[in-house]
Amino acid sequence: MTTEEKFMFDLEGYLVIKNVLTKDEVTVLNDIADRAFGTYPYGGEVQGRETSLLSWGTPVKHLIDHPHILPYLVELLGPRVRLDHDYGMFMRTGDAHGGLHGGFGGSHWYHFRNGVMHNGLTVVTYFLTDALAGDGGFCCVPGSHKSNFSASDIPDEVRHFKREAHYVVQPAVEAGDALIFTEATMHGTIPWRAAHERRALLLKYSPGHATWALGFYDLDEIGTLTDQQQRLLAPPSVEKHPDVVR
Repeated sequence: MTTEEKFMFDLEGYLVIKNVLTKDEVTVLNDIADRAFGTYPYGGEVQGRETSLLSWGTPVKHLIDHPHILPYLVELLGPRVRLDHDYGMFMRTGDAHGGLHGGFGGSHWYHFRNGVMHNGLTVVTYFLTDALAGDGGFCCVPGSHKSNFSASDIPDEVRHFKREAHYVVQPAVEAGDALIFTEATMHGTIPWRAAHERRALLLKYSPGHATWALGFYDLDEIGTLTDQQQRLLAPPSVEKHPDVVR
């Protein structure tokens, strides 16, 4: 991470990284999604929760340790970073998902000590379609990862997107971009307003000792993985979780 990127993440709790995926990679992942949609739900409060996409094949598994993103994860979570769980977010016009939630405290954290950022659960979202200003989708309250208040302190009509508030931001992104955010930042999903589908793949990482998943990855079900990917999918451990290689 550059000094400016560290500054922005510490300031706002999220960071957009442009053009992480090539146009060809976006096309391949969309083609895979097209074939899988017969069994994958759209919209809804529990869409995709704990439903891993790694079985979709090598192009998805390549995202586990994407060479452009892994250095960010090591910087934010340390050398024992692990993939905790993953799922997709697919929405058609009018679909809703969930209101603002999260925030500093409870099971999520962000701390800065001795020049180092320390994060709990941290999300990488890969966008397969554009989410331009006003389209909806991911939103957050920038800086709330250091707030003394939680999402429950926000008025219900703002939390559920019935009234706009200047402090709720929907970052504009394009297909191929990635967005990293700490779950300690208040965030949510604005109802999808665009004519095209929202397609996003979420990979959620944790420090090596921690987990938020309902279960751990079964490597036999996922199929072929590189040594690096196997390290990232190892179960949590206070002492034994392996370091990843930069």
